[in-house]
Amino acid sequence: MSGQQEEPGVIDEQMLQRAVEEQQTRNTEGIQLEELLELRLDYRNILKIYHLWSFSSLTKLQLDNNAIERIEGLENLTNLTWLDLSFNKIEVIEGLQTLVKLQDLSLFNNRISVIENLDTLQRLQVLSLGNNSIAQLENVIYLRRFQSLRTLNLAGNPICEEDRYKTFVSAYLPELVYLDYRLLDEQTRETANAKYQYAIEEMRQNEMQEQQAMEAQKISNEELQLHKDAFVENLNGAQLFHSMFADDPDAEKLALLPGVDALLEEFRSRMEAVCMQMFEAGLSQYSRRSAEVESFFSCSREAVAENKQKAAQIAAYFESFRRLKTAEMHQIQHAVQLETHLSVCRQQLTHTSEQLMSLELQLVDQLEDVYKEFERNISEMLGGFVEFVQGMFAQCRDLENQHHEQQLEIGLETLEKVLKNELEEEIPDDLAMLLVDKDTLINAANASHDTHLMKIDNREDVLRTHTDSWIKHLKTEIQEEEMKRNRKRISEIQNYIRFVKEELEDMTLPVQR
Repeated sequence: MSGQQEEPGVIDEQMLQRAVEEQQTRNTEGIQLEELLELRLDYRNILKIYHLWSFSSLTKLQLDNNAIERIEGLENLTNLTWLDLSFNKIEVIEGLQTLVKLQDLSLFNNRISVIENLDTLQRLQVLSLGNNSIAQLENVIYLRRFQSLRTLNLAGNPICEEDRYKTFVSAYLPELVYLDYRLLDEQTRETANAKYQYAIEEMRQNEMQEQQAMEAQKISNEELQLHKDAFVENLNGAQLFHSMFADDPDAEKLALLPGVDALLEEFRSRMEAVCMQMFEAGLSQYSRRSAEVESFFSCSREAVAENKQKAAQIAAYFESFRRLKTAEMHQIQHAVQLETHLSVCRQQLTHTSEQLMSLELQLVDQLEDVYKEFERNISEMLGGFVEFVQGMFAQCRDLENQHHEQQLEIGLETLEKVLKNELEEEIPDDLAMLLVDKDTLINAANASHDTHLMKIDNREDVLRTHTDSWIKHLKTEIQEEEMKRNRKRISEIQNYIRFVKEELEDMTLPVQR
C-alpha cells in the first residue's frame, strides 16, 4: 500500500540538517555549514528555495527533480560553480545575478520560454536548457556574450524543429564545441558560415561599435568620477553658465534685446575661463591630496609593521626562554623546585606582557602623532582650495552682476526707443511682453538675475558640502580602523598571555613526590 504523496514545501532547517547528515563522510564531519562545498537537495518535493544563506562556501548545489517554480534565495551562494535546477517548474530565468563564478548551469526540463538574465555569468562553460519552451530561434543570439560557453543543450525545445536550427546556432555561436550532446563537425560549421556570412559580419560590426561605445562610456564615467573626487565636476567648460540660464523664461526673452547676444557670448567666455581655473586647481589639488593620503597610510603601515617585528622578537625571546624552562621542569620531581621555576616563568611572562603592552601603547602614540600631522596638512590643503574656489565663485557673481547691469541698461534704452517709437527693427512678440513698461522689464531682469545668482550659490554649496563630507568620512574611517586594530592587538596579547598562564598552571598538576 503506497503512502500519500507529500505536499510540496520550502527548504527548512530540518530538511537541510537531514541532507547534511546524509552526505557526511569522514572528510566532512565537524564541518560548519558555511564551510560545506557540496549539497544535494534533489528529489525532496521542494517548492520554494529558502534557508540557504549560511552555505556561503558551496561550489556545487543540486536542486533537480523538485517542484521549484522560481529561482530565488541563492544570492549568498557566490562561490557556486555548478548548479542543477533541472526537472522543476521554472518559467523564468532569474535570481542568478550574484553567481558570477558559475561555470555549469542546468535548467533542463522546465517551462522556460526565453533565454535571459544571465549577463553576469561570464564564466559559463556549460548550459543545459533542453526540454523547455524556447520557440524563438533568434533568442539564441543572446548567448554570443558568453565567450567561454563550449557546451549547449537545447534539445526538446520548439526551435529544434526548424530546419535551420543547427546551422543557425553554429553560425551565431562560433566558439561552441558541443550542441545537444554532439560534437559540432567542420562541415556543419562551413555550411553555417557560408549561409550566414553577411548577417554575422554585420552583427560583428554592430557588436564592435557597441563595444567601442561601452569603452568610451566607461572612460567618460571614470573621468567624471575623477572630477567628482576632485569636487570640480561639470566645471571644465560652460556647464555652470548654461545651468544658470536653464529653465529661465525671462532670460530667453531678455536675450532678444538688440546687442544682448554679443553680451551673452562675452559673459559665457569669461565665466568659462573662471570655471576652468577652478577645474584645473581642483585636479591639481586632488593629485597633491591623494599623495598626502597615500603617504599617511604608507607611514602608518610601516609603523605597524615595525612594531609587529619588535613584538615578534619579544615573543620569540620569551618562547625560547619558556621552552628551556619547560624542558627543565619536566625533569624536576620536587614540588618546591618546580614552584621556584614556575615563579620565574610567571615573572618573565608578566615582564613580557608589560613589554608587549608598552610597545602597543608606543604605537598608539606614534600613530596619533602621525594622524595629527596628517589631519593638519590635509585640512590646510583642503582649506586653501576651498578658499580659492570661494574667490572664484565670487568672481562668477561679479560677472553676473556686470551682465545684469549691462543687460538692464540695454533693456531700458530699448524700452525708451519703443515708447518714443524710434526703434527701427521689429520686436519679437516674446520681447514685446517685457517692453510694456519699466516695472515689467526691471522685474523680469531682476528675477532672471536672482535665478543666476542662486545657481552659482548652489554650485558653491555643493562643493563645500562635498569637501566637508569627504574629510569627515576620511577622519571617521581612520579613527575607526585604528580602534579596531588596537582592540584586536590587545586581545591577541591578552589571549597569548592567558594561554601561557594556563599552560604554566597545568605544570603543577603532575608533581611527583
